[in-house]
Amino acid sequence: MPAHLLQEEEFSSTSSTTTVGTVTSRVTKNGDAVMEKDLLSHEDLAAARGMVDDIFDETYREKEGPKPPMRYVWRNIILMSLLHLGAIFGLTLIPSAKIQTLAWAILCFVVSALGITAGSHRLWSHRSYKATLPLRIFLTIANSVAFQNDIYEWVRDHRVHHKFSETDADPHNAMRGFFFSHIGWLLVRKHPDVIEKGQKLDLSDIKADKVVMFQRKYYKPSVVLLCFTLPTVVPWYFWNESIVISFFIPAILRYTIGLNATWLVNSAAHMFGNRPYDQNINPRENPLVSLGALGEGFHNYHHTFPYDYSTSEFGWRFNLTTAFIDLMCLLGLASDRKKVSKEVILARKMRTGDGSHKSG
Repeated sequence: MPAHLLQEEEFSSTSSTTTVGTVTSRVTKNGDAVMEKDLLSHEDLAAARGMVDDIFDETYREKEGPKPPMRYVWRNIILMSLLHLGAIFGLTLIPSAKIQTLAWAILCFVVSALGITAGSHRLWSHRSYKATLPLRIFLTIANSVAFQNDIYEWVRDHRVHHKFSETDADPHNAMRGFFFSHIGWLLVRKHPDVIEKGQKLDLSDIKADKVVMFQRKYYKPSVVLLCFTLPTVVPWYFWNESIVISFFIPAILRYTIGLNATWLVNSAAHMFGNRPYDQNINPRENPLVSLGALGEGFHNYHHTFPYDYSTSEFGWRFNLTTAFIDLMCLLGLASDRKKVSKEVILARKMRTGDGSHKSG
């Protein structure tokens, strides 16, 4: 590891945290920042994780000329419409559902969300911590419960999103509006630049993970079993819930809410909120999105420091995913959490933030 990577043991050896940062300024007693040196680039940090493809590429330029025509994917339009109609029907069934069924639906939601937030996002997309085989297996199962594309595809699209954020090469470019960045991007064919740049990413680390590639091979049957069949069968079999309620609440309604919670990170968290870390980028801090997405709404921070395992400087605050990862470290199932130092965060706020920051 390069000498200018600062390491500090904040926990025991089974749950170590690596604190990393760029020495960009010295903060004086009166609050002024004095620029000193810039020792640590994004590439250095990325190299420590074994990848660089979640760092914004400032050299990318959108192609001149007319934009390609929008091509609708009618299968997705029909399926998403039916899904949301089913979710609305599920809402009407809530007063008739047993308390155990509602608790089961919440549990399925949390498990599926962790498959995205702690799994596809923070572990595989950003390599912000390391996970043992048992934890990787659990997160893979949870990811199939979530049904938001297999881990390999999710990681590819997410790394492209970070590397070419808010450009034609961004799969859910928020500059194209709230609806597009929320769900519209799934209802039309991808922009050619998204496909082109996605094919050029180095995904060797994902291909080398046998658990991820096993899921990719058997993804469709895993989704049928884990996203729809299991959530339906458990309440129907164990506490005699009606099959209609068992299907439309723990399966359909829960799945739809999970999708929209993730989509709000792409839409609302790119449009509504403050930018205390970098006012020059579009992503915002949105606590309401964090509540629904288990901590993923601190988006200005996350796009400024994509390698931080917590995606926030505030620890467990509105961030169940961080608490989960910390628990896994305590149990010896995770390690090597990447964390940006407080000094670096403050220096970055003062240098590029919008002035709205509060001390964390």
